Amino acid sequence: MLKMSKIMVVFLGLILWVCSSVMASVTYDHKALVIDGKRRILISGSIHYPRSTPQMWPDLIQKAKDGGLDVIETYVFWNGHEPSPGQYYFEDRYDLVRFVKLVQQAGLYVHLRIGPYVCAEWNFGGFPVWLKYVPGIAFRTDNGPFKAAMQKFTAKIVSMMKGEKLYHSQGGPIILSQIENEYGPVEWEIGAPGKSYTKWAAQMALGLDTGVPWVMCKQEDAPDPVIDTCNGFYCENFEPNKAYKPKMWTEAWTGWFTEFGGPVPYRPVEDLAYAVARFIQNRGSLINYYMYHGGTNFGRTAGGPFIATSYDYDAPIDEYGLIRQPKWGHLRDLHKAIKLCEPALVSVDPTVSSLGSKQEAHVFDTRSGQCAAFLANYDPSTSVRVIFGNHPYDLPPWSVSILPDCKTVVFNTAKVNAPSYWPKMTPISSFSWHSYNEETASAYADDTTTMAGLVEQISVTRDGTDYLWYMTDIRIDSNEGFLKSGQWPLLTIFSAGHALHVFINGQLSGTVYGGLDNPKLTFSKYVNLRPGVNKLSMLSVAVGLPNVGLHFDTWNAGVLGPVTLKGLNEGTRDMSKYKWSYKVGLRGEALNLYSDKGSNSVEWTKGSLVQKQPLTWYKTTFNTPAGKEPLALDMSSMSKGQMWVNGQSIGRYFPGYIASGKCNKCSYTGTFTDDKCLWNCGGPSQKWYHVPRDWLSPKGNLLVIFEEIGGNPEGISLVKRTTF
Repeated sequence: MLKMSKIMVVFLGLILWVCSSVMASVTYDHKALVIDGKRRILISGSIHYPRSTPQMWPDLIQKAKDGGLDVIETYVFWNGHEPSPGQYYFEDRYDLVRFVKLVQQAGLYVHLRIGPYVCAEWNFGGFPVWLKYVPGIAFRTDNGPFKAAMQKFTAKIVSMMKGEKLYHSQGGPIILSQIENEYGPVEWEIGAPGKSYTKWAAQMALGLDTGVPWVMCKQEDAPDPVIDTCNGFYCENFEPNKAYKPKMWTEAWTGWFTEFGGPVPYRPVEDLAYAVARFIQNRGSLINYYMYHGGTNFGRTAGGPFIATSYDYDAPIDEYGLIRQPKWGHLRDLHKAIKLCEPALVSVDPTVSSLGSKQEAHVFDTRSGQCAAFLANYDPSTSVRVIFGNHPYDLPPWSVSILPDCKTVVFNTAKVNAPSYWPKMTPISSFSWHSYNEETASAYADDTTTMAGLVEQISVTRDGTDYLWYMTDIRIDSNEGFLKSGQWPLLTIFSAGHALHVFINGQLSGTVYGGLDNPKLTFSKYVNLRPGVNKLSMLSVAVGLPNVGLHFDTWNAGVLGPVTLKGLNEGTRDMSKYKWSYKVGLRGEALNLYSDKGSNSVEWTKGSLVQKQPLTWYKTTFNTPAGKEPLALDMSSMSKGQMWVNGQSIGRYFPGYIASGKCNKCSYTGTFTDDKCLWNCGGPSQKWYHVPRDWLSPKGNLLVIFEEIGGNPEGISLVKRTTF
């Protein structure tokens, strides 16, 4: 009897083990992901943990859940986690484990897109800059040094997640992981080495044994069992590369990013909902909004170059963490309607029938009582009445109606019932400033280096700063003809970008900058030179490293020449091979003027401020205003520079770059593109800059501004963001 009891215990234990294995599994079939033995239609949203603060995370996650999301998706940002080789950082905004656990506590799943290339309009696409200088390396191809570094970091992240039991196979929230990112177009360009690399990346990831599926987005030849997925404004016609893989949309773009020099893009929610409904009616099973909360490119994390500090992305939750209406509410209602259809959606494939020249019905009928229908009108200009099931249905243009019981319309993508909220930025305080002048660098200082010829900027700075000084002497003989005629010589400087301030004998001669589409620039100006030695000092400024493009890691920045002086007795003088002195960064950076200790290490000027003064530091202190409303700085009176509060970098500001473009009235109907719906033409590309409340103390907050070109700091104000 005792022996039989022991057998029963072992048997019951085996059953429990099998059941627990089934209950903690993620697989897939042609219909959907299968979680714990059940097919699921999943609604996901991107929230990138470094683009907000840990204190903001719980509220963002809860608002996502309230909006009907099942999954939070995030990239993993290699350059934030490994700023130098083997030195890892997982604290504060980069506390990945904390973020994933907060998602788990909210009862949501996680899609961890490790990459580790992320693109994401993030500096250098998420790669640490030190990686560029590993001997023999070539990024994102069949290259030994790159694959070794990539595998080491990917394994590090997977090991961390496993150690915290965060994969669903361990009872955690992570149900998907992504390796690489939008690599298909790159593979197509580079050919065989790219194909080999794709196979290697997939096998490497699978070998890490996470217990959950891996995906590759925009990768038509994703090796089995990796799932290939779609990114874009529309993905209804996408099909996975094998019939037994589910149809998944990893990036449904809710809007577009803002660039310095460009207007602000937005996407009408009617069109976004229409795109999602069409994807679902065409057998789609997972849709991820990119972004659901975009957040802020704090510090120097913005890529591009010339990507703005705001990464709002016209997302359902705005940059400041407030719900954007009607987008959030309309999508929430869409998600409710989709969930009502889920039993039918995961059970059968749809039958498609014509309801007119540009109208269709997609019907999911299980023949066992579950039936869902999607009635679509693809006409961008005309409303129509269709007959379905012997009943009439009115369809607005460019819309889909959802009938969870094949009879009653519970949602139409073009009929918005959610309230509309409009953001309001209310000034609540101005500041009293002190100033400190950043000196033009001297070629004879101890912290400079001298060499023959011009050097590429990032090879010297290693992206530890935006700034690199180039300095040389221009010798002018007293018999130069221009000294008598007054026709000054023409100084021409060719630079790989991104911005350049040119000083002659310590005086600003001019500023030029490029843009997102063409960061290269040319300075060309007649300059006043005196007999003898003239000091030419050029401050080259990076505005974020590139994050996308074939071999973007090889792109250059800084003054590469030629640098010429035209109009001399000798004709044109090429100074490119002169001896040049270089100084990395600013004196104020070396002194940490943005910190309490550093700001007290120099004498600041009090009182009235010189307007339009280049290379000037400003500081002030302020008390935190009462309330919980998000805060921002109105920087519209300034030109270009950087900001810090209590030592934390808010980011780059550039209101001097006025937005150019066509801001016409935008209809939700018709195919959407990133330049279709724009606003703010003719104004600063970004005027307001988010200041997280959790960076502030009740009293005595230190705000430091570095202005490069010149502005009016007395016009800066602290504002609160509300909706009405």
